[in-house]
Amino acid sequence: MNRGSGRKTAKLADVARLARVSTATVSRALTQPEKVKPSTAARIRQAVQTLGYVAHGAARALASRRTRTVGAVIPTLDNAIFANTTHALQKTLDEAGYTLVLACHEYDVRTEARMTQALIERGVDGLVLLGMSHEASVFHMIETHQLPYVLTWALDASGRHPCVGFDNRAAAIRVAHHLLDLGHREFAMIGGITQANERARERLEGVREALAARGIVLRPERVVEKPYTLSAGREGLRNVLGGAPAPTAVICGNDVLAIGALAECRARGIEVPREVSVTGFDDLEMAAVVTPALTTVHFPTAELGSYAAQHLLARLAGRPVESRTELPVELVVRASTAPPAKP
Repeated sequence: MNRGSGRKTAKLADVARLARVSTATVSRALTQPEKVKPSTAARIRQAVQTLGYVAHGAARALASRRTRTVGAVIPTLDNAIFANTTHALQKTLDEAGYTLVLACHEYDVRTEARMTQALIERGVDGLVLLGMSHEASVFHMIETHQLPYVLTWALDASGRHPCVGFDNRAAAIRVAHHLLDLGHREFAMIGGITQANERARERLEGVREALAARGIVLRPERVVEKPYTLSAGREGLRNVLGGAPAPTAVICGNDVLAIGALAECRARGIEVPREVSVTGFDDLEMAAVVTPALTTVHFPTAELGSYAAQHLLARLAGRPVESRTELPVELVVRASTAPPAKP
């Protein structure tokens, strides 16, 4: 009996009786809804709601060898881009009857390994990881438990790991080509911290590659690595402005750094884009409303989360699925870039 209400706790048999089906059908509808007729599943859902039935998670997992949960380990939720991807991931999993269990590692690979172990020990049915930079122990645990997984936000060139993501190097090359075609020859870059973050590394290398193809060297003193914060963007701009000649184009590793750089330009009376052009990555919502509006790279982050969920759902259902999905990126040209001022 429930002490508070005096009502009897609903059992599986009660749901079956109200829905006019067998207990086996109710169990199947709760653990493998795709194997039950939609009309029957709807009747069972109505009975569950009416009775307030809650399945015993541990017992259900023992019976089905599934917990209907998926784990995701991401760097942080203090970034709207990762939040967008995570929201789409959760929504798609929820529509299929799965619950998302989330952990953040704050760009620390050892923390990520520990959290991955904790999720596996709790019996998640699948795992979503972000990027390609992971400790070997992470993949060892995944292989030992034969756990379906997918890597996101980057592409595995080796072909060993299933992945859904973008070509960050190619995106950076497009940004650099845009500025080169405008006539810029003096560049600086405020990048993300590259340790344990191959997305930041690939963006930096893409810029270097594009400049080198035009005979331009990105000088070491013109490259700084910063955490993805507005204050770090401001500090980064101060760092790269020293020396002569001054850069006429500053490429930032993401929109947050770029918007910080724009704020520092305003504080110093530097006109953007007349005196310096500034670019970002990600195409956050605020990139379009800052002044001047920010030239950046648009990543379909919501689609990424949805595709990652669909990849795992297909593998969990035993359906064939592409091991590598590359999503398109788009250069969004706005008011923060223009040809350099003539001397």
